[in-house]
Amino acid sequence: MTLPTSPSWSHLNLSQDADRHTLAQHFRNAGVRDVECLFADVTGYPRGKLMPAAPFATGSELRICQAIPMQCVTGEYSYDPVFPDSDPDVRLVPDLATLKPVPWASVPRYLAVHDCVEMDGSLCEFAPRSVLKNVVARYAERGLTPVIAPEIEFYLTTAMTDPSQPLTLPVGRGGRPEVGQSAFSLNQLNEWAPFWDAFHAAIDVLGIRADTWLHEVGPGQYEINLQHGDPVAVADQAFLFKTAAREIALQHGLNAVFLAKPLAGQAGSSMHLHQSVVDAEGRNIFSQADGSPSEAFFHYIGGLQAHTPDLTLIYAPTVNSYRRYVAGSQAPINVAWGFDNRTTGLRVPVSPPAARRVENRLAGADANPYLAMAATLAAGLAGMEARRQPSEPVLGNGYDEARGLPRTFSAAHEQMAQSQQAPVLLGERFVRGFLAVKALEHEHYLNEISAWERRYLLPQV
Repeated sequence: MTLPTSPSWSHLNLSQDADRHTLAQHFRNAGVRDVECLFADVTGYPRGKLMPAAPFATGSELRICQAIPMQCVTGEYSYDPVFPDSDPDVRLVPDLATLKPVPWASVPRYLAVHDCVEMDGSLCEFAPRSVLKNVVARYAERGLTPVIAPEIEFYLTTAMTDPSQPLTLPVGRGGRPEVGQSAFSLNQLNEWAPFWDAFHAAIDVLGIRADTWLHEVGPGQYEINLQHGDPVAVADQAFLFKTAAREIALQHGLNAVFLAKPLAGQAGSSMHLHQSVVDAEGRNIFSQADGSPSEAFFHYIGGLQAHTPDLTLIYAPTVNSYRRYVAGSQAPINVAWGFDNRTTGLRVPVSPPAARRVENRLAGADANPYLAMAATLAAGLAGMEARRQPSEPVLGNGYDEARGLPRTFSAAHEQMAQSQQAPVLLGERFVRGFLAVKALEHEHYLNEISAWERRYLLPQV
């Protein structure tokens, strides 16, 4: 499919009340056959239905099972009583601001991110986009608007044909796989220029506002920073960013890998979240009129410190996630904070007062962007409301501070299950469902016989 040129439908500034006749006419003129009606499930994986363009344009109702947003990575479903035995439907309602051409489609096709909406018109509590929307609404009730920007890391590897074998690095234009550490190398960034050119074109079509692109520490590891903005819009972009990266990589014989620790002995992949809050006049409430930090700024950090341990399972949702939390690796092991200090879990970058912000370094690249943003914003808001005071900022090595985070998946699951605050911050039914899904995934993992067991135990026990 040839990428559409301006003007495209994304330039028509659609609202939910857009003229359906105009949309239908646009689809006919562009030869659009289908629309991907998608949403992010609990993992952040795109699910939904493919709908013919004509009924989509006329606003035909689309439904899907309520359980789909909580589908496990294994394809299984939990039978926790929080999920109704009747398996009811929810409606898929498009956010027409996200309606864009699909850059990787072989025929003209569009996509739109959808909300999962119950039959009574309320947001489905199990859908990650709903969780984030509900947190943002709590800010709006107080006359506040959170602002967020993610930094997303991932690896480019060869296509995975045998899951029992380790991932391998692809052979670049120089004729060999990358070795060593080449942080910020433009040469290594250019090794895969055809992929980057296609990926850049794709995210432009999707309206993803990327900032800087760079080669990270690990071989074959890259980072893209998205521009700051409204949390729901930015989470939509992060969701589509990961989807686009995978699709374009496959077209080039590659894998875009968002595991937190895909390669043993190499750097992990994170999704750092920069966040601030503005008032009704657009002023950053983290700064006072004289430019100094405000009480709200410190209370926000206090909230992150108080609630992040209970929410670790959101930031680190799989057994692989905890391999990333290694001392001395610039991945956090606690919720200490400091000014321009990358050894702490919470970093305050150097910035002018208008851009004062907190960088939460806890989330891995494997975290669901909707849920990670909801968790950090909910914790910060709770801190401001309770006027929580943070610890003193760390001036030296944050790894010398006590570990303040669960060290394993099981510990994180138990801590969230015992938490009194997690249901308050993210919703009682969502947290219960999330814990049920993660328990089922972990049970499935425990039934797997690993390469380590075959390698060492088979010949010696």
